[in-house]
Amino acid sequence: MTGGSGVVVIDNGGGLLKAGFGGDKDPIAVVPNCIAKSPGTGANSKKWLAADQLQAQDIDVTGMTLKRPIDRGYLINTEVQREVWERVLRNLLQVDPTNSSLLLVEPQFNPPGLQHATDELVFEEFGFSSLYVADSPSLVHLYEASRQPSLFRAQCSLVVDCGFSFTHASPVLQNFTLNYAVRRMDLGGKALTNYLKELVSYRSLNVMDETLLIDDAKEKLCFVSLDVPRDLRLARLSFKDNPFRCSYILPDGITSKKGFVKDLDEAHRYCSLPVDGELDHNDGDSDTNKSEDKKKPELSQNEFALTNERFLVPEMLFHPIDLGMNQAGLAECIVRAVQACHPYIQPVLYESIILTGGSTLFPRFAERLERELRPIVPEDYHVKIIPQENPILGVWRGGSILASSPDFGSMCVTKSEYEEMGSARCRRRFFH
Repeated sequence: MTGGSGVVVIDNGGGLLKAGFGGDKDPIAVVPNCIAKSPGTGANSKKWLAADQLQAQDIDVTGMTLKRPIDRGYLINTEVQREVWERVLRNLLQVDPTNSSLLLVEPQFNPPGLQHATDELVFEEFGFSSLYVADSPSLVHLYEASRQPSLFRAQCSLVVDCGFSFTHASPVLQNFTLNYAVRRMDLGGKALTNYLKELVSYRSLNVMDETLLIDDAKEKLCFVSLDVPRDLRLARLSFKDNPFRCSYILPDGITSKKGFVKDLDEAHRYCSLPVDGELDHNDGDSDTNKSEDKKKPELSQNEFALTNERFLVPEMLFHPIDLGMNQAGLAECIVRAVQACHPYIQPVLYESIILTGGSTLFPRFAERLERELRPIVPEDYHVKIIPQENPILGVWRGGSILASSPDFGSMCVTKSEYEEMGSARCRRRFFH
C-alpha cells in the first residue's frame, strides 16, 4: 500500500471507478466500472474483461457487450460489482480488505434495500474491517474548501454534479448536504452518449453497439455552444468552410484497435470563432452555392463525420425540452435548489457554485452556464462558478482528505458492529 492511513477510498461511479488510499493526492486506479466481452465465437469472445483490462492498448473494443453494476445511478448487480472490485483491489491496489477500512462514495437517496446489498458486499464478500459511507457533494465541498479560503470561511456551496446517470444541484452547509434542497435532472453522461449514438447511426453508419467508442468520440469532440442559432447556420456551410466538421476513425482491428480523431487541428477550428457576433459568412446557402463544384470528401467505411452533433449533444443539459424531455434545464435546476434553502444563505450559494463530474469537462461549459443563470438570478446577487481542477477526481480527493483525518476511525462502522446490529441500525451513523 502507498497510503499511510490504511484506508481504501472508492468513488464508485456509474461510468468510472476511482480507487486509491486515504492521504494520497490522486487515486491509483481510474477505470471503467463495468465488465465487457468481445463479439464473435473465438476464445477471446468468451472471456469477460473487467476494469483496467478494457484500457489495454491491445484490446479491440469494437462491438463489445457491456455489463454495468450501476444503472440509473444505483447498484443493481452486485455480482458484476464484485468482479470489478476484485480486479481493482487485488490487482491494482494490491490490498488485503480484511486489514483495511473502506470509505465508499454512495449515490444520493440510495434506497435502504440497496444500502443493505452494499453492506453485504463490503463486509461479507470482501471482509473490510470497517466502513464509512459518504455522499459526493460534501466531499467536493471539503476538497474545494481545503484549496480556497473563501469557501472555507463561507462554510457553504452549491455543488453541481454532472455525473454518468444523473445531474444533481446540491447545497452543502458545513460539510453536510441539505437533502431537502437537492434537485435532480435525469440526464447524465450516459444519456448524452446514447443521443450521439442515435444521431451518428441515423446520419452516417450504425454505431448503436459501439458504446465505448462513441463515448470516446463524445469526450474528444463535443463542446458547448455559446450561440446555438449562429452555430447551426455555420454547421450548414460547405465542407471546407464548416468550422465544426471533423472525422472520427473507428478501429479496423489490424492497424488500430482504438478509435481516434482524424485531424486534431481540424477538430479545434471552432476555438477560433468569435464568442459574440457573426462571421463573414452571411448565410450557409450562399456559400453552398459557390461550392457546388467542389467534390464532397469521401469517408471510408470505418470513419464518420460530425458537424452540429458536436454541440447539439451537450445542449441536452441546458434545454432538454427541445428534445422532448419534460424537465427543466441545468440553470433552472440550480435556481430551484437555491430557492429551497433559507434566504440568508442564498446569495452565498450563488457565489460558490462548484462544477464537478465528467460532463462539466466540455469546453465552454462554465461560461455557458453563467450566461444561462444570469437572467434568472436576482440582479443584486453575484454569480460565481468554480470549475474544478479535475472534475473527475474531485470527489475522490475529498474522500482522501476525509480518510486521512484523525477522527475518521470513530466515524466508521466496524464489521463487528455490523454483525451485531445489522445494516439498518449501522446506517444511522452516516448522517448525510
